[in-house]
Amino acid sequence: MKFTKMHGCGNDYVYVDCTKESVPDPPAAARFVSNRNFGIGSDGLILIMPSATADFRMQMFNSDGSEAEMCGNGIRCVAKYLFDHRLTNKRELDIETKAGIKRLQLNVSGGVVQTVRVNMGAPRLERAEIPMLGKPGRVIAEPLEALGEKFTISCVSMGNPHTIIRVEDVEKFPVSMYGPPIETHPAFPRRTNVEFVQIISRNEIRSRTWERGAGETLACGTGASATAVACHLNGWTERKVLIHLLGGGLEIEWGIDDHVYMTGPAVEVFSGEINLP
Repeated sequence: MKFTKMHGCGNDYVYVDCTKESVPDPPAAARFVSNRNFGIGSDGLILIMPSATADFRMQMFNSDGSEAEMCGNGIRCVAKYLFDHRLTNKRELDIETKAGIKRLQLNVSGGVVQTVRVNMGAPRLERAEIPMLGKPGRVIAEPLEALGEKFTISCVSMGNPHTIIRVEDVEKFPVSMYGPPIETHPAFPRRTNVEFVQIISRNEIRSRTWERGAGETLACGTGASATAVACHLNGWTERKVLIHLLGGGLEIEWGIDDHVYMTGPAVEVFSGEINLP
């Protein structure tokens, strides 16, 4: 199987061009290639495929083999792959995902894509849309207990579920301790991604992400988008913010059209060929 390793702000995936390659068992392939000791090493596997309703389709699998609806960092890399590898010459693309069709604007310099602006769509704020168990309504500043600790959470779906928690010092916060029990909390029937955020100013946030099915990652595009929405709804920030993740920064704007726009880098690392077991 031929593959290309790419990352957006350190959120790295193995990409397979399924216009030329076939992957018979994607969950098993994702687990194999993601292993950082015995495989290629990544946060998961992303398949680039033809689409009947958009320019192309992407299918994403976490490192544990579970399929996810959408990946903000991953979709930027899909756009870079398509343009840089001459599968398209368009500088505006529609990409089909399990979370719907996303429109991307490619920023090209020297004949290659440097950054991509993604219309992430409108955030879903109702409890049933997250999904989360409980009374109907938005989940803003609600209590949640994990490992005996009480947290104040806000929840946003960007096609996949996110739980946002404000902390005083995100660098020192024990993400690996509290991420797993919140991800698998009984209140979330499809589990949840968890963002631990520190507010720097009205226009700047520092964040760490515990990703559902992958553990802590260096960046999460849907998580950054959800964080921007939750922080504004709580009155902590403006609608446009710079979010500092472990792997770099993403510019997020919750537009007056209710859509969230994410701009960030996409980087190709290397290509190769591997035999699947």
